[in-house]
Amino acid sequence: MISSQLAGFIENIFINRLPPAAVQAAKLAFLDWLGSVAAGGLQGPSQKLLAVLRNQGGNPQATLLATGEKTSCLNAALGNGLASHIVELDDVHRAAIIHAGAAVMPAALAVAEMTGAGGRQLIEAIVAGYEVAIRIGEAVTPAHYYFWHTTGTCGTFGAAAAAGKLLGLSREQLIWALGNAGTQAAGLWEFLADGSMSKHLHPGKAAQNGVLAALLAREGFTGAATIIEGERGFCRATASTYELDKIIKSLGSSPYKVEENCYKIHASCRHTHPAVDLVLELAAKHSIRASDVAGLTVRTYSTALNITANHQPDTVYAAKFSLPFCVALALVKGSCGLKDFTPETLADPEIRHLMSVVSLVQDPGLDALHPARWPAEVEIITKSGLSYCGRTDFPRGDPENPLTAGDLLQKFYDLATGPWGEHRAGVLGEAVLGLEHVENLAALF
Repeated sequence: MISSQLAGFIENIFINRLPPAAVQAAKLAFLDWLGSVAAGGLQGPSQKLLAVLRNQGGNPQATLLATGEKTSCLNAALGNGLASHIVELDDVHRAAIIHAGAAVMPAALAVAEMTGAGGRQLIEAIVAGYEVAIRIGEAVTPAHYYFWHTTGTCGTFGAAAAAGKLLGLSREQLIWALGNAGTQAAGLWEFLADGSMSKHLHPGKAAQNGVLAALLAREGFTGAATIIEGERGFCRATASTYELDKIIKSLGSSPYKVEENCYKIHASCRHTHPAVDLVLELAAKHSIRASDVAGLTVRTYSTALNITANHQPDTVYAAKFSLPFCVALALVKGSCGLKDFTPETLADPEIRHLMSVVSLVQDPGLDALHPARWPAEVEIITKSGLSYCGRTDFPRGDPENPLTAGDLLQKFYDLATGPWGEHRAGVLGEAVLGLEHVENLAALF
């Protein structure tokens, strides 16, 4: 049974058996996630959820990072998970098409605080959670991804794995936790139709439901032992095609999935990043100004177009999922960062005009490379008739085109200093880089 094999893997993860690269990757992933929580906690969707959670009360077991308030472990997982997925700067895994951190980290941190766990235990839980979420995501992607948001669905399994590891569940209890996580897994793409806030709920609920599944298992609450591969289980129910072997092949061997993490520097859907990188590169290399552009063609894979082929975004959040908007924004502003997505840029006539000359093309050759690679080709034609072309398979932040630890630390400071203050951001940044030496996560927060 697949759940039994995953449970055995979770049970036997210990930091002294992990390669240094996996430990470092887990720390950097945690740092990157914290920056997204800090920035997202200021946003409207997070504030709306906080208002609900305050009215619900809860034992003071864990921290709502947006405000520092204490609440129940379940509520903290929900609140921090939702906040971390708002500004579109959280990590992603290519082959699984999943933002694993947004689901796994809030579950792991909430349980770590509740149990008084230290940094070493948190690292173990992060590695376990990423491995489980990503492997299941790889098995069902890309068929699953057309309707289902992998972060919400597969992320629930990862959250349960991380929580179960921190709770010290037995192998049998871990199987139950995965069973009850799978039966709660959800998250649909229909929010794209109107740019609604539902997407933020997906990782929050994945984190909360994963924690709930693990807590129930600790009490002896049983879950389906074949929830993943069963006749009426997760894979068959949510994907027209899937490959179960991807879940267990080389399980427990290096490199671990957390080492394959990709990090974002543009505050938009990751499917827009290859083209945005190319536009910025071509504009800088050839001194192309927005006013020079007569036409811009983006050739890419079908999944990118399924999610981002929106020529008329009508909200700032919808603009983050509009490939025409993102490439036009990059040309006009010279960047595609958090500060660039505003009501003013959404209505900017220069950006809107540029969007009208952007053509999107599905390329079968690029499709064949996805999801192992997320490629794009861009051609910019100027009003003087000149043509400038570029191609990338790996946007900046991919393991093949990596950010350094220093880059990620600076990204964290950029996101966290405003909401949390320079001193707190500095303390947290340094503490996370030495996470294995933190004795009690609750004291840190």
